[in-house]
Amino acid sequence: MNFNEECSKLGIYINKDIEDKFYNYYLELVRVNENMNLTNITELNDVYNKHFLDSLYLNKAIDKESFSLCDVGSGAGFPAIPLAITNSNSDIVIIDSLNKRINFLNNTIRLLGLDNVKAIAKRAEEAKEYFNKFDYVTARAVAKLNILLEICMPLVKLGGSFIAMKSINYEDELNDSKKAIDILGGKLSNIITYDLKDDAGKRSLIIINKVRETPNKYPRLFKKIKENPL
Repeated sequence: MNFNEECSKLGIYINKDIEDKFYNYYLELVRVNENMNLTNITELNDVYNKHFLDSLYLNKAIDKESFSLCDVGSGAGFPAIPLAITNSNSDIVIIDSLNKRINFLNNTIRLLGLDNVKAIAKRAEEAKEYFNKFDYVTARAVAKLNILLEICMPLVKLGGSFIAMKSINYEDELNDSKKAIDILGGKLSNIITYDLKDDAGKRSLIIINKVRETPNKYPRLFKKIKENPL
């Protein structure tokens, strides 16, 4: 796989500075991963394909040149950091509940010299200061869709979108989420599917627009969300 060529197909031009940032990100990821469980994928081509490029496919669902985005449960920084590297006009916030991961992310952000992304240690459903703030909110393989919706939709501004990054097998989750979408003020807008390179699998972007304000009683505490999804 030629990473630069695949990015160009997504309308992303990879110059030398961006190229260096991705490689330094890879090196830091692998280095820290020796002592901290960030990812099971460490081979260079696989990281570029299954993490970096997969993250950048989110550009297919973003229709603004300048945008705000929240990445919930970002783990090792996907998709937030690849998006921040390639979208200089973005304003990105990573919310993750694990302090160790947040420390890694903020150290990586400083290492790469990124000034358009920050990471905070918090549960997203408790981050009231960020409710109704973002053009886009995304989550990549964090939980089932009906759970993610209650956690993420309150963060989306009216007219914005929640984008769930899922495998190709999303139908059952989507069917189970119809009630949650309606209750939380959403409307299914589009589903974009794509193939990762080198036969690495199919992925889906489920795009849910926020067409009404989310009722103030949501989100509930995570324990209640998990025990009794909408």
